[in-house]
Amino acid sequence: MLDAIRNRLFFLKPKFPAKYWYFVLCFAACTLFMLFQGGKLAFMLFFFMAALSLYLLLGRYSGIARTTGTRTLLNLEKDMTAEAGRSIAVRIEIQIPGFWPIPYVMMRDRLVRRNGGEYVAETSAVPDWRRRGAAEYITKPLRRGYYHFEQVECVTEDIFGLFQYKGVIPLHDSFVVKPQTVPIREWQQFHHAFKGHHYHSTTTHATRETTQINGVREYIYGDRLSRIHWNATAKTGTWKSKEFERESLPKTVVMIDRRSSGYRNDDQFELAVSIAASLFQYGEKKDLAMGLLSVGRSSVYLEPMRAAAHYRRIGRHLIDVEPDGDYPLLEILKDRARYFSQGCFFVVITPLMDESLEQALNWIYHRQMNPCHIAAGVRADTSRAEHWLRKMRGKGIPAYAVAELRDLPAALGGRHW
Repeated sequence: MLDAIRNRLFFLKPKFPAKYWYFVLCFAACTLFMLFQGGKLAFMLFFFMAALSLYLLLGRYSGIARTTGTRTLLNLEKDMTAEAGRSIAVRIEIQIPGFWPIPYVMMRDRLVRRNGGEYVAETSAVPDWRRRGAAEYITKPLRRGYYHFEQVECVTEDIFGLFQYKGVIPLHDSFVVKPQTVPIREWQQFHHAFKGHHYHSTTTHATRETTQINGVREYIYGDRLSRIHWNATAKTGTWKSKEFERESLPKTVVMIDRRSSGYRNDDQFELAVSIAASLFQYGEKKDLAMGLLSVGRSSVYLEPMRAAAHYRRIGRHLIDVEPDGDYPLLEILKDRARYFSQGCFFVVITPLMDESLEQALNWIYHRQMNPCHIAAGVRADTSRAEHWLRKMRGKGIPAYAVAELRDLPAALGGRHW
């Protein structure tokens, strides 16, 4: 019984806005005034009210509901990617069918980030005589992550502003915002870090060339006579030299601390991710075998490799990694100890400088690996940082304090704290 009454009341609810009923009441009043009063005034009021009613009625068939259009992202790379901190310029072009005059069109575009957050842009366009319009806007600086656009909502009004008419354009574009990176010319302490375990068995061999020919390259002034590839030189008519394979440097593992309690704010974690992305960019350029250890709500361990597909996989993980972990570093290392090989270079990126981190670095050292610490978002001139870096240096552990991303190349290439 109650459900039947509720359904009946539902159908009695007005399906039109209050403005509609006010307008109907005015039109009925003008009609009754003309019928019972008569005269020129009553006729003029009825005529203007009828004309206005016809205009507003035809506005529902203005074509806004069947609007089509395109969205163009102007300043993205060819692979639909951008770097964190950049704003995206968006251009929306619309085509409205029909002939009824439309004074303007308000467009609402919604940009959604997969891991949370959205940006809503509202802009307007004035259609030309061919009922085409265009509008541009610029988003705020975007965080790294996967983004997609929702449908574009188009809204127009009559010239009196009494009623609104809406339409939707199903444009679902997506793009990727990668972590911000900085180019690293050289990591000097990377080679010196092996002066402890296996220094003579790894670093010395790493600088040697093998006897395996890897290909042919252009002759460089100073090449020995034994390096000249005589067959290639005779075929091409230009000097060619043999290219030998180099023995690879020891494997490197980069570990990102994903505990939310260790970071003051989101910017500090973004800096840690950017540091990791810059290190992998350097490793790919130098053809190093690098891996990733990232443990939070989801666990990821990628063994050190040099393949391009491997680096792309690491890059995809760094795009949407979040500080959602709560496991201590030492517990993570012990749990995955079977994956680590002796002699590898182990980089821990975390802003922490406490006893728990020291225990983790000591565990790495005693497992015959070479630990390294990069303190993200920490100024090197503070007393606490100076004490920590001096302590690590005394133990033979490379440690760096990087307050901003732009400081990373200088820290790795010139200053060893």
